[in-house]
Amino acid sequence: MSDLQELELLVTSRMPIIAVESREETRVVDLFHRIATRQGLPLYRWVASDGLSRIDGGVGISGGCLKPSDALARIHGLEGPGLFLLLDLHPYLKDPLNVRLLREIAQGAVRTSRTLVLVSPRLELPEEIDHHAARYRLAMPGPHELDALVLDEARVWAEANPGRRVQARSADLEALTRHLRGLSLADARRLVRMAIQDDGAITDADVSGITREKFRLLDQGGVLSFELETAGLGEVAGLETLKNWLTRRREVFLAEAPLPGLDPPKGILLLGVQGAGKSLASKAVAGAWGVPLLRLDFGTLYNKYYGETERNLREALGTAAAMAPAVLWMDEIEKGLAVDDDGGGPSRRILGTLLTWMAEREAKVFMVATANDIESLPPELLRKGRFDEIFFVDLPSAEVRERIFEIHLRKRGQDSTGFDLAELARLSEGFSGAEIEQSLVSALYTAHTGNSGLTMQHLAEELGRTRPLSVLMAEKIAYLRAWAAKRTVSAG
Repeated sequence: MSDLQELELLVTSRMPIIAVESREETRVVDLFHRIATRQGLPLYRWVASDGLSRIDGGVGISGGCLKPSDALARIHGLEGPGLFLLLDLHPYLKDPLNVRLLREIAQGAVRTSRTLVLVSPRLELPEEIDHHAARYRLAMPGPHELDALVLDEARVWAEANPGRRVQARSADLEALTRHLRGLSLADARRLVRMAIQDDGAITDADVSGITREKFRLLDQGGVLSFELETAGLGEVAGLETLKNWLTRRREVFLAEAPLPGLDPPKGILLLGVQGAGKSLASKAVAGAWGVPLLRLDFGTLYNKYYGETERNLREALGTAAAMAPAVLWMDEIEKGLAVDDDGGGPSRRILGTLLTWMAEREAKVFMVATANDIESLPPELLRKGRFDEIFFVDLPSAEVRERIFEIHLRKRGQDSTGFDLAELARLSEGFSGAEIEQSLVSALYTAHTGNSGLTMQHLAEELGRTRPLSVLMAEKIAYLRAWAAKRTVSAG
């Protein structure tokens, strides 16, 4: 059913309170204006700036009652049915008098056929009236509506610029409408105008800008971050098994409709040694598939108030769904899901919320979780079926270390052909990719201090001074490798 039909059903069912969380206030008012006309009901509106008034052209209240308690008392005393739009009432819902008046109106609604419609971007209803209310969110526009919106804005621009048409490749148009999903019509229209107005063209750069702006509009809590820097699979040395796995699933993940017999990929867990490339691999998933990368920060997720932490997680997951298709990166997931001593603390509730989402999500959000400490992960998360696959990211082999040196030398403007990469790989036995990179950075500082170019000697000396994690934590890494040998798939 459409928004109009569903809201009209709530009204005709004599639901006393309808709570609509939406930033599209004008659209909500228009919907209830149409419902009031179809049902023959008087339509009233209250706003703090103008008070209570009838807005459907009929005779009735016209202004006054600026205080919400006065408006609610007036509504409570009215005879006959009516629809009452209360806009931005949420700051006043902590006042006991307002709560009591709302409750009185709700309890008499069946007899009087009065419906209160609370409209705010965000609504927290007091317990006393929550069970009297039906919550409603407007449906997001679908692909056909977004296509029509883009064409309409292109037509408007062409009319304002005679003799010119909006230029766009079909691939950019498809990407544009895909990234507009999850936005309201008003927000989508504004972003399309931003893309078109500057140069009369829709380009790949416009699509990237719209994706960033879309995330800014959706994420109000700061729990998620939009990662601008992703990576291609070519920037990741080694991990060939993981790369092939991702390449085979790209088409299925991005397909508009499900492919026969193939379930869309849902997520992977990357377990391994610190600095071995798990974070870079997470970025490469988004880069290879050409979708936004969202990172969940467990540090900002936690809240001291009961239930708020889970709410933060649910809102973050909802934002990720609105950004779909997207990659959701949960870095060092064990830090957010460590088992509480009391067995019922926030970590257990977060785990429950996350597992429910993993099992029930329908949006194309591919989850990439990374972990360093397998013992801290709850067994429920590792059960078969939670992830499509669990990959183990080990320390790089000699061949891969050569490739890592080549990549980082090139990134820093150095000619890799002037270095003995095989010798560097031998000297860096047991080093992670991150440790190789930092050794190169330190060697560059040494060369800069001596006013000379980078040489093999600089790198050899720096590698000789470094004690890699594989030496400092040899026992722990050995245990991790032994655990992963029969339980995971090697990413290499």
